[in-house]
Amino acid sequence: MDRSDYEALDAGAVAAALGDLAGAFSVVLLAECDSTNTRLLADLPPDDGRVHVLAADVQTSGRGRRGRVWQSWPGASLTFSALWRFAPGSPVPAGLSLVAGLAVARALEDLGVEGVQLKWPNDVLVHGRKLAGILVELTPGRGRTPAAVVGIGINLHLPPDAEVEYATGVTDLADSLGCAPGPSELLGRVLVQLHRLFEVYAAAGFSALRGAWQQRNAFADLPVSISGEAEALSGICAGVDEDGALLLNTADGLRRVLSGEVSLRLA
Repeated sequence: MDRSDYEALDAGAVAAALGDLAGAFSVVLLAECDSTNTRLLADLPPDDGRVHVLAADVQTSGRGRRGRVWQSWPGASLTFSALWRFAPGSPVPAGLSLVAGLAVARALEDLGVEGVQLKWPNDVLVHGRKLAGILVELTPGRGRTPAAVVGIGINLHLPPDAEVEYATGVTDLADSLGCAPGPSELLGRVLVQLHRLFEVYAAAGFSALRGAWQQRNAFADLPVSISGEAEALSGICAGVDEDGALLLNTADGLRRVLSGEVSLRLA
C-alpha cells in the first residue's frame, strides 16, 4: 500500500524525544531498508560507547522469529534495530527479548495505552492482540565484546486491507489511542526505556526486572500448550524464572522451557 502522506522519521524529532540521553545514541534513519537487523549484523558499527540504532520508514525484508516475515507498509509501523554491547567477559545475555518487551510496554503505557501485555518470549499485546514484536540476535565470533542486535517492530496504523496472521489477532496504536503517535517520538520514547532497563539488566541481570515482566504476563496462570521443542508440552503458565525461561506446571511437575524455536498458545 502506497501512502504518500505518511510521516517519515526525523532526526531532530528523535533527538528531542531522547532528551538528555540523545548523546548516548547514534541514530541512523533510512527511508527504506531490507532488514535493519541484517544490516547492523553485517556491518557492526565501531564501539564508541554509544548505542547504535538503525531505523527505517519501510523494511522490505523485515524478519521475525522462526523465519517469519515482518510485513511493512509506508507509515504502518515503526521498525528499528539497536546494537547493545555489554562488559567484556560478561556471560551470554539471557532474557534480552523479555527486557526489550518490557521497555516497549512501559513506553506504550506512558503514552496512555491500556491493556498492555507481554507474551513470552518476544511479543507485546494489547488486550490479547499483537501490537509489537521483537527479534534479538547475538553477534557472532569469539574475542569480541558481548553484544546483541535488538530488532523491534511496532504497529502504528495498519492499512485496512492488511492481512497479518496471528493466533489472537493484531492491533495498532491508531486503534489503541485513537490516533498513532509520530514514529520519531515513539522511537525516542522506546529507546529511553531500553536504555534505562538495559542499565538495570547490565548491573543486576534479568532477575531485577522479572517482577515487572510477570505483572504483564499475558498468560499468567492460564492453561497453555507449547510446540517446537523436542516434545509437545502443555500445562499452566507459571511465569518466567530469573534467566527468562518459561515455567510450566505440567502433570509431571514444573518444567523449564528455554527461549528458542517455541510457540506459545492458549490450550
